[in-house]
Amino acid sequence: MKIQILGKGCPNCELLAQRAREAVAELGLDAQVEKITDVDKILDMGVMMTPALAIDGDVKRVGKVLAKSQIIEILKGGN
Repeated sequence: MKIQILGKGCPNCELLAQRAREAVAELGLDAQVEKITDVDKILDMGVMMTPALAIDGDVKRVGKVLAKSQIIEILKGGN
């Protein structure tokens, strides 16, 4: 599983990435957290507002810093 954090590296993007790593650790998942900072790649994924969270290329949330519990719910299969 690949968890992607889309954003230019602002504090909110960094916080979302940190919470995603914490959620992965808490669930014991074999997942990679990747930061995508290239604006063209972000736009190619249809994201106009950051930070955004994607799983395996599927954008799940845009423009919000999610709580760890929200990320866990998404990782468990909740949308």
